[in-house]
Amino acid sequence: MRTPIQRVFLTLAATLVAAVCGMLMTFVLESVLVFESAEGRLGQDSVQLLREVSAILNESHSVLRTMNASQAGFCSDAEIASFSKLLFTSQFLRDAGRIRNGKIECSAALGRENLPQKEYTPSATMPDGSSLYGDISPYQPHEMGALGQRIGESYGVLDPYEFKRLDSISVNRSATVIDSVNHQFRHPGRVPPALDGVVYDRNWGGRVGSYLMATRCAPHYPICMTTYVPIPQVMQAKRIQLISYTSLGGIAGALFGLAVSQLYRRNRSVVQQLRRAIARDKLRMVYQPIVNLASRRIVGAEALVRWTDEEGFAVGPNIFVKLAEERGFVGALTKLVVRHALHDFSKTLRAHPDFRLSVNAAGADLADPAFLPMLQREVHQADVPAQCLAIEITESSAVKSQMAIETIHRLREQGHSVHIDDFGTGYSSLSYLNDLSVDAIKIDRSFTQSIGTGSVIGSILPQILAIADSVEMDVIVEGIETEEQANYFANADGRILAQGWLFGHPVPPDEFHRIATEDEEKQLVPMTWA
Repeated sequence: MRTPIQRVFLTLAATLVAAVCGMLMTFVLESVLVFESAEGRLGQDSVQLLREVSAILNESHSVLRTMNASQAGFCSDAEIASFSKLLFTSQFLRDAGRIRNGKIECSAALGRENLPQKEYTPSATMPDGSSLYGDISPYQPHEMGALGQRIGESYGVLDPYEFKRLDSISVNRSATVIDSVNHQFRHPGRVPPALDGVVYDRNWGGRVGSYLMATRCAPHYPICMTTYVPIPQVMQAKRIQLISYTSLGGIAGALFGLAVSQLYRRNRSVVQQLRRAIARDKLRMVYQPIVNLASRRIVGAEALVRWTDEEGFAVGPNIFVKLAEERGFVGALTKLVVRHALHDFSKTLRAHPDFRLSVNAAGADLADPAFLPMLQREVHQADVPAQCLAIEITESSAVKSQMAIETIHRLREQGHSVHIDDFGTGYSSLSYLNDLSVDAIKIDRSFTQSIGTGSVIGSILPQILAIADSVEMDVIVEGIETEEQANYFANADGRILAQGWLFGHPVPPDEFHRIATEDEEKQLVPMTWA
């Protein structure tokens, strides 16, 4: 018969063994779920990147087919003029022309003179007979390469800044282009030595060495995108969670951990995380100054929303805003942004009605009958003038439907200013501005970054500024980072406003008010910031 001390000892030993088994089981299960969650996120990033690249290639294909159908003489003045018109209405192309036997014969940007005197060799050939050129010059601004595409005897140069914009999707990646002629695979982008030389040409996800990988391939183009992350980085991000679950211990702890893990597995999708973040008010607001270029005085701010998911990863607005719109709950996100922005700036807006606070509205908001009443309620509760709140909408959503146009008119009737955001990247036309009766256009940062680079896109800027001035419309320039860019727009006619890193990064509200107060003190104009 065991003594009481022995029974206690055995009980403690059995409990300890059960706890160790439970901890090991829970740790293994949680590790698997961590990897699955990370692989799912990598797959979503790959799909997002493919969507961006496919949109660029789709437009390029359409333009080149139109050029091939030209009835004008080969490289005649009429044909070059028609190419120039196509180029102006294009979102992603920065030059187009004719190429024969690898040599450029004429160009919408360069005409027939001063053309590159070299023969270009395709870097890859697509199954449909089109070709890609990785060394097309002289369209290489600074250190970025310019990618060209040819169909028949027509070629186009893709805007390198569009590919640079993909850097906003902060994930390690490598693109695979499948050459149907040479049956070779090329990998633009840098990959770690452990992954160098490995071909990823099919949809899959898994572990390679010390990395987690996810590859997604485009359905209509021989292009695959691979995203990857070091496993130690994934484990470090989930370290606290792993410790918490493994500490449950015991068989009971292991069973409970299994149940929680299954719930976690079902409940950790990006969509569900975003819904919870909105419901629990877990997003944060930052504000970027908008200045009057003539005086360099802060006259407004753009409200921007930021989100860090439950795994500790920062998710870009271009991803989670689009996700909320696709899943039908972007209205809740817009309401959250409006409420926080008005709360953070209510005292400032009441004291300074000339100050403009800009918030972004999605295309789905313009079609939502609850959007306008929501704005009225929030403005009324904040007790601020409606004209202080400017609504920014994208160019494509502004002209998508008659309902959107009617919503814009009703916004202005309520007293709000309406701005066309990222102007020049969508329809690239000024003809509809009078119909919309908007108050300002925001010139996309790709135009700003073209200044001083010799890029073809820079030739469009004077036309935009001149027409905006002729209809007495304000111009807000995005992405100003250098004095050269600021001086270019400061010398233009009309009222030019600007935002960019030269004047201030997006910052939390308290930091913004401190900067604005210092700005007013420098201007010797008394102003109290809330």
